[in-house]
Amino acid sequence: MPAAQACLLEPIWVEFRVLLGAERPGFDPAHPLGCHRRVADRAVFEHVVAAQVHGSGYERIASAGCSDRTIRRRLKAWAEQGIGQQVHALALRA
Repeated sequence: MPAAQACLLEPIWVEFRVLLGAERPGFDPAHPLGCHRRVADRAVFEHVVAAQVHGSGYERIASAGCSDRTIRRRLKAWAEQGIGQQVHALALRA
């Protein structure tokens, strides 16, 4: 069962996706093995929303396709881009 209904989550994702910028490749060409797959931003976003809705840690909502380490790394990268503040401003305007 999803953490939030699609009718609520989709508009937030659309706004968030715009803030993220360009689409990233599904794998990391700079990885030493040349084949390291990259978890989609949408999957990480949905895991973060689930953690916030349920009030649980990332370890509890992690899945085989998106580990808690991936969630933390991506959140850190998004925070360094200042996306968190922009999302907060969007939510306040809404």
